[in-house]
Amino acid sequence: MHRPTLSIVVPCYNEALSLPQLHARVSAAAKAEVGEDYELVLINDGSKDDSWPIMQRLSAGDPRLVAINLSRNHGHQLALTAGLDLCSGEQILIIDADLQDPPELLGGMRASMASNEADVVYAVRRSREGETFFKKATAAAFYRLLDRVTDTPIPLDTGDFRLMSRRALDAFLSLPEQARFIRGMVAWIGFRQVPFPYDRAERFAGETNYPLSKMLRLAFDAMTGFSTKPLTMASHFGLALIGLSFLLLLYIAYGFFSGHAVPGWTSLAFIVVLLGAAQMFVLGMIGEYLGRLYVESKRRPLYLVSDIAGPVQGTAKLGYRAGDGHNVSVAPTAPDQPAE
Repeated sequence: MHRPTLSIVVPCYNEALSLPQLHARVSAAAKAEVGEDYELVLINDGSKDDSWPIMQRLSAGDPRLVAINLSRNHGHQLALTAGLDLCSGEQILIIDADLQDPPELLGGMRASMASNEADVVYAVRRSREGETFFKKATAAAFYRLLDRVTDTPIPLDTGDFRLMSRRALDAFLSLPEQARFIRGMVAWIGFRQVPFPYDRAERFAGETNYPLSKMLRLAFDAMTGFSTKPLTMASHFGLALIGLSFLLLLYIAYGFFSGHAVPGWTSLAFIVVLLGAAQMFVLGMIGEYLGRLYVESKRRPLYLVSDIAGPVQGTAKLGYRAGDGHNVSVAPTAPDQPAE
């Protein structure tokens, strides 16, 4: 099997308006760098518009374009995982379909990878055009909070836009978890990783496919997937409440011996609500971790492929694709033990 020099992996959800321009700009950037020795992998993540028919038409006219249609909407991170699993290039560029991340930066990223002998070149956003103050502020707060609570250092102000070597990608594909925070997982694998500052452009067409609810889910996946510190908050809450209870006990004793009436139902109701809220918060946090364990224990494929247009060279290792076998292992297996 010939392995192309470069793979460009693009997850797509309702990107019909952007796809022709995306194809033209990404193809031009790839040809300027590696000639014809590349593949463009588009993943349709259950789009509700005409994204899949447009991908099929583009693939019919471009032998280097591979279009992958997932069986349903799996979410951005799993759709991206599918593309990374099925691509075959020596270098892999991850980019979103909205063209906020300019594909023309490919040359500079490859030069940075070569000069620094790096396995990952991750793009760092200096500015973010066309985004609201609320999104910029919450994104900045999220990355800084994540940096404080996670055990793995994750670069600030980065997205999934990055260039990876085949060695780094193979290491990434050995990570089988269902709840995926890809930029954190790439940081976790290590190797030499270098930043590449850039200015993020305004979205080319359409509306964002990452509303607040999805951003919160991604943030929760990031914190629970890369840190156990939220669980330690239970012990911190417990210690704080023990301290408050001791102070309350002193206050009640003082009221009893001084002959003053102990405050009535208002203070009691406040204490009950405080304790109840703390208990529910702690139980919810524990439940989040237990839920992740439950999902992981089922060992389901991370994605299911419905249709493919174009020459796919990769094999589904983390998901299911007809022809690659039905028994897909999504967790590392122990080596065979020698017979005694």
